Amino acid sequence: MNSSKKSRKEDNRVASGRSYEKLAAQFFIQNGYEILERNWQAGQKEIDLIVRKGNEIAFVEVKSVASTKFGHPAQRVDKRKISNLTEAARRYQIEKEIDGCDLRFDVVTFIDGQLEYFPNAFEASD
Repeated sequence: MNSSKKSRKEDNRVASGRSYEKLAAQFFIQNGYEILERNWQAGQKEIDLIVRKGNEIAFVEVKSVASTKFGHPAQRVDKRKISNLTEAARRYQIEKEIDGCDLRFDVVTFIDGQLEYFPNAFEASD
């Protein structure tokens, strides 16, 4: 595959991911959450959404697939991804001086456009 086709495919994948992140943000807004951040970066690590409702802050990973032929998209949140999200969340907490809030990690998946929500999907890694 030549580089222009590869970069076009990558651009389409990123655009598709961003559109699902927007849908996930709408889901949280409709459920009473405030969007604190979208695509927040800590170096090379990124948190798709950071949302707040009352005293709870959720760090949200959004995954999408066209089908489950190769497994459920939540399965792509592996140990490495959890470690990266945990590190980024800790950096966010320090940078924004967050104290006294309940923190959790949520996963939102889209399978062929259908949203599934997994609140408190995993614990922070060590």
